[in-house]
Amino acid sequence: MKDVVNIGFIGNPNCGKTTLFNAYTGARLKVANWPGVTVEKKEGSMQYHGHEFKLVDLPGIYSLTSYTMEEKVSREFILSDDADVIIDIADASALERNLYLTLQLIELGKPVVLALNMMDIVEERGMEIDMHRLPEMLGIPVVPVSARKKRGLDILMHAVAHHHHEEDNENVVLVHDHDDVEEQSQHRHDHHAEYAMVYSDLIEDKIDLVSDELRKRYPDMKNYRWHALKLLERDADIMEKYPVDMPDVLDRSYEKDIINQKYDFIEEIISEVVMNKSEKEERTDKVDAVLTHPFWGVPIFLGVMALVFALTFTIGDGIKGAIVEPAIEWCSNGILNVLTALHVNDVLTSLIIDGIVAGVGTILTFLPNIFILFLALAFLEDSGYMARVAYVMDGIMGRLGLSGRAFIPMLLGFGCTVPAVMASRTLEDPCDRRKTILITPFMSCSARLPIYVVFSQMFFGDKAMIAAYSMYILGIVVALVTAFVLKLMDKKESKNNLLIELPEYKAPNAYSIAIYVWEKVKDYVTRAGTVIFVASILMWVLLNCGPGGLADDMSQSFGAIVGSVLEPVFAPIGLGYWQIVVALLSGLAAKEVVVSSCGVLFGINNLNSDAGMDSMVAILAAMGFGAVNAYALMTFCLLYTPCTATLATIKRESGSWSWTIQAMIFQLAVAWVVTFIVYRIGMLFV
Repeated sequence: MKDVVNIGFIGNPNCGKTTLFNAYTGARLKVANWPGVTVEKKEGSMQYHGHEFKLVDLPGIYSLTSYTMEEKVSREFILSDDADVIIDIADASALERNLYLTLQLIELGKPVVLALNMMDIVEERGMEIDMHRLPEMLGIPVVPVSARKKRGLDILMHAVAHHHHEEDNENVVLVHDHDDVEEQSQHRHDHHAEYAMVYSDLIEDKIDLVSDELRKRYPDMKNYRWHALKLLERDADIMEKYPVDMPDVLDRSYEKDIINQKYDFIEEIISEVVMNKSEKEERTDKVDAVLTHPFWGVPIFLGVMALVFALTFTIGDGIKGAIVEPAIEWCSNGILNVLTALHVNDVLTSLIIDGIVAGVGTILTFLPNIFILFLALAFLEDSGYMARVAYVMDGIMGRLGLSGRAFIPMLLGFGCTVPAVMASRTLEDPCDRRKTILITPFMSCSARLPIYVVFSQMFFGDKAMIAAYSMYILGIVVALVTAFVLKLMDKKESKNNLLIELPEYKAPNAYSIAIYVWEKVKDYVTRAGTVIFVASILMWVLLNCGPGGLADDMSQSFGAIVGSVLEPVFAPIGLGYWQIVVALLSGLAAKEVVVSSCGVLFGINNLNSDAGMDSMVAILAAMGFGAVNAYALMTFCLLYTPCTATLATIKRESGSWSWTIQAMIFQLAVAWVVTFIVYRIGMLFV
């Protein structure tokens, strides 16, 4: 026996796979109730009764046919020698949809254990699953579990521990009871006693012939039947690795035949093992009749996001004003008093107070807003609603040359653009993937929220929330229009049709939401202590140093020189002020830095307070910067080149610095053009 048993966790999206993985490993991974989140394998380990188990969480997929990057990652791992046992996690409440992958995994010839997850939901709906008949028909161990309630976990690992020896699986007795099929079959072998999935005589004869040829040509091959099936399906990877010359046998692709016959067997399984199935989707269907309505679906989504933003704005601001702002002001004054008492040099004091404390402190004051935003998004994800949004948007995205699947990364972009860009891996077509990467940064990520909050409150008063929310709508519109323009230029229809499972609505899991929000808040605070910390110091240096050394007048600094050079470029869009230009340049590090930089540039330590905002408005008004300019600034910040972390991710996903630089230039050009239009229209009403 191997010292370490490698276990691959695989299953359809929304089956609870990552929740189960977390239950065993304690890993704090993203858990969401819609597809496209896990795009890379994650690893963990555990001990069980003397066994060392290495667990690998693979991307959620519907089949092992290699079309998307997710499918390729999963298939390559399962086919490798690294995989000793496969745990196939299936949503027991939607067993029919999940068994197709199960049958494919069984055909691989490796030890497979089927974990029927969400059994608590099955029980709640009054459904029953025959746990004796199901393993008889599949020929593998079947274990009922509930990952959310952590039920059945020990039994599942017990099955794995006793099933990973290949010799343990040789005496499995398959009980099909296909009496009518067996009487009609003229096949020379009793395949019903050997395999769970048995095809028609035509397919089985071809499998035998191709298998015989493979034995002659590739004697070291481990699973002749599976490779024969792949050759019959004309799988590109297998045809390239294991070519055979059998034109009479491999006369066409038999993929559709194989798929249809698999689903015929699945229907037979469901009819025998699942009871009270007809009632299970009644509640979901009633709700979906409204939320996925062809006309009302989109307005409802916009309304939901408006509610999310209203909660973010009102509750977040309340907490910020009552707790966070006073706390940070107290810390700032305390640090200043300590530095004064220690007679610290004025330059160093300015660096610490005006640079570091002002920069990092300003960003930390928005922590309540960020917390509420991610809490609301986590609730929507875990409840099952976000999958409906992608489904509703499928028609619109299709007319724009993309599938509804492309809207999934865009939805992720409301939180952070980095994982949103990574989620583009769910797209099969490389061209569609690059289009999606190009437009996803136009979605308003959480890092831009501080900019909206500050400038909308300063210039739009009671309409501040509407002005800020409009940025989210504008981002979606610009992304969709850009996709349409790219479609006209490309003149190629997307082949990446939407295949998405609409999960049952459920009460969000408090543990999953807590993990999600904690990770996002921790990331925000970490950025404040690293990227924004460094950016605040660099900004202070740029604004306090010039060609002659330390600059008493900020207008003589390096920052002012750079900003003044670029002023003419930004003047047509209402942002022709060197201070604003420098703040926008600082936003390339992280968009939150735009706000903290404005505080440093205009000498305001408490920019988020009422007094700080009043001072800022007075300074800007004296420069001729009004509400239209503020809205133009918000628009440009929404659309221009994303942060360095996102650019690094784009380069990694595209594999090309050249394309990444082109994407940067394109996004910058779009930002300038859209802001120009917004500013000029706004000036007509002033």
